[in-house]
Amino acid sequence: MPRSVNSVASRARRKKIFKQAKGFFGRRKNVWTVAKNAVEKAMLYAYRDRKTKKRNFRALWITRINAGARIHGMSYSQFMGKVKANNIQLNRKVLADLAANSPDAFKAVVDKIK
Repeated sequence: MPRSVNSVASRARRKKIFKQAKGFFGRRKNVWTVAKNAVEKAMLYAYRDRKTKKRNFRALWITRINAGARIHGMSYSQFMGKVKANNIQLNRKVLADLAANSPDAFKAVVDKIK
């Protein structure tokens, strides 16, 4: 009996990987083993960096809030402690945006907590 290799499924698997490797440079886009490894590594980076992005943005927000708070004579930790104590329901993303783009509104927040 002849051997059955199910080339339809194999071709579909390869096509899926090559579609994901579209835009890669050199053999990474059109040689099966190289493309497979490149796509697997890219997926790993994508998964890992979705978490890293959240960390990076939080660090950026903290830096911006700290800069804004120091203009008004407070440290970041003092500022955030007073924000929590005064029950102000603004998160770091919003506070950072206020500090960077509308200093008057940020000053109003600082005046409220002093």
